[in-house]
Amino acid sequence: MEAIDKLLKKPLWMNILVGIGAVVFLIVLFFFSLGWITGNGKTEKVPSVVGLDVVAAQKNLIALGFDVVLQDSIYVDTLARNGVLRQTPEGDEIVKKGRTVYLTINRIVAPQVDMPNLVGFSLKSAETYLKVLGLRMGSISMVSDRNKNVIIDQLVNGQPVAPGAKISSGTVIDFQVGDGGVSMVFEVPDLVGMTVNMAKAKLASMRMSMGVISSNTSIQDTATAFVVSQSPSPYSSELDSLGMPKKNTAMQGGAIDIVIDKVAPVITKRDSVN
Repeated sequence: MEAIDKLLKKPLWMNILVGIGAVVFLIVLFFFSLGWITGNGKTEKVPSVVGLDVVAAQKNLIALGFDVVLQDSIYVDTLARNGVLRQTPEGDEIVKKGRTVYLTINRIVAPQVDMPNLVGFSLKSAETYLKVLGLRMGSISMVSDRNKNVIIDQLVNGQPVAPGAKISSGTVIDFQVGDGGVSMVFEVPDLVGMTVNMAKAKLASMRMSMGVISSNTSIQDTATAFVVSQSPSPYSSELDSLGMPKKNTAMQGGAIDIVIDKVAPVITKRDSVN
């Protein structure tokens, strides 16, 4: 009470000056201690831990006084599992000691994705689609089809994979694509002398079909009847450089018309080239 009475007895202006002086002193004290409070001047270079196993990366960072937070995990099939993919701040940045370093690591288990239906796509479109899903393009094999470089089938480990099937990210997808008709042209098979059943089997093996079946006589069992002529013929009227008839060709999927009889034709050497 005595100290307060003494203070009150002083002139007002003196009390104001004392108050102002106290405020200035506190402000100066605050700014001088700010560096100590914030750790100003205590900096550290962030080591690069990208590529290291996450355990080793955490150990290195903590030893230098950094806090570590695993921010995210993604999957990259070509890199080591549980390895550091990204860090923030980046390596060699100068930051305050004790700052938090955020790490993105590579997942141990590959995520599952749905196999898309790429049949009918061009190879270029399919490759783009695979990249988006984290899948990889494998081998390309050509098959007979009129559409060139259009996907006919999609396979994993040599087996067809259905659209919607669950597969691991990073899986290699092989494709069968059309050759544009390059391998769709065949030499016309010689069916004369075969039974109808034999001729059908021969055509089926070449992905061709039986066309019109006609007969010069009444035949009850056409399956065992014999082919006596066909159209188109196996040989053309043109001769090659050796003077032999050239072979006629037909497209895959085409049909051959035949004439049949109950009696097998007599095939001579001349008939075999006409």
